[in-house]
Amino acid sequence: MRRYWALGATAVAVVAAVAAVAGWYFFLKPPLADRLVLKSTTFTALKDWDANDPRGALTAFVASCARFERGRLDRSLGAGGIAGTVADWKPVCDGARALGAADAVAVRRFFAEAFVPVTAANNRDRDGLFTGYYEPELRGAERPNAKFAVPLYKRPDDLVTVDLGQFRESLKGQRTAGKVVNGVLRPYASRAEIEAGALQGKNLELLWVEDPIAAFFLHVQGSGRVVLDDGSVRRVGFAAQNGHPYVAIGRELIARGVLSREEVSLQTIAAWLRANPGEAAALMNKNPSYVFFRPLPGPGAEGSQGAVLTAEHSLAVDTVYIPLGVPIWLDTTLPGDRPGTTGPAYRRLVIAQDTGGAIKGPVRGDVFFGAGARAEDLAGRMKSQGRYYLLLPRAVVERGDPWPKDPS
Repeated sequence: MRRYWALGATAVAVVAAVAAVAGWYFFLKPPLADRLVLKSTTFTALKDWDANDPRGALTAFVASCARFERGRLDRSLGAGGIAGTVADWKPVCDGARALGAADAVAVRRFFAEAFVPVTAANNRDRDGLFTGYYEPELRGAERPNAKFAVPLYKRPDDLVTVDLGQFRESLKGQRTAGKVVNGVLRPYASRAEIEAGALQGKNLELLWVEDPIAAFFLHVQGSGRVVLDDGSVRRVGFAAQNGHPYVAIGRELIARGVLSREEVSLQTIAAWLRANPGEAAALMNKNPSYVFFRPLPGPGAEGSQGAVLTAEHSLAVDTVYIPLGVPIWLDTTLPGDRPGTTGPAYRRLVIAQDTGGAIKGPVRGDVFFGAGARAEDLAGRMKSQGRYYLLLPRAVVERGDPWPKDPS
């Protein structure tokens, strides 16, 4: 009996040791890498689908069709081919254009007949972060003076933008930028270096604005309106970026204990910058990313796809995972009246038409709210949890591959 008891004790000890190691592995193992997982569903799974007016999304979708239809029929929409090719989308684009000024019921019926909703998840997590952006308005001039002394720069001729996906399949959707020095691509000047004068004397000034803090947030938004003294308006939009990573300065204020995570918004950050003019420039320079602008001749702000954005029906996404031009059913909430609170449900059909330096991940979006006081208020405060569903042509869903699947 004692012999068998000894063997049992040893076995128990081994099991305990293995369990301990497994426990430590559980706590120490790295988190799962971001991975888009798709699963088809039905329109009955989309809350409030039958109550939504998708006509604004139809306008945005037709604008996107005009962009990607320029490519060859066999060209993939991107993001690993999950949305098929231009040939898969041409029939639905033709159908969308044929609707003209149809009512909301007819437009809803079109989307329900032409598309299949597909749940999107990051591995097994369907929830993600949704923020907002808008088209700000600044005061400015075509020439500098004592009042208007902050330049908005055009894209420098020596800035080289690199699509990394052309060099390595695993880097598809990722870009960088720099400057070629002696045949080697080097980092371009950072925000701090540009603010210190790195681009002075190169005749790159597009316009001059009054407020450096407003100019900083124009860089964050990517496009805006500059109102001149005679009342005329110059629209400017994203032309290029200096290749440095985007750093959210709100995180620095959280780290300093100035603001809580719940309190951080465009409004509270701007208020701190204005209340601390001696520290404002240094804080803004914590974000090394710098945006260059171009004149926008069209009727509104443009997204990365080149289409004019539609207020509350255009969404910025991470194109590593989500192709531009894809309709998306968004299910999230607006911000509440007080920091950290949740407002009313915000469910609508939007179109993936833009990107952003902070928009990273399989379930991540930035809603374009348009221009004006309401747009600024909502965009500045929105940081809501939510989920979305991709709407893909039936032919793509029936074919299925190369959809990322849940390994379980």
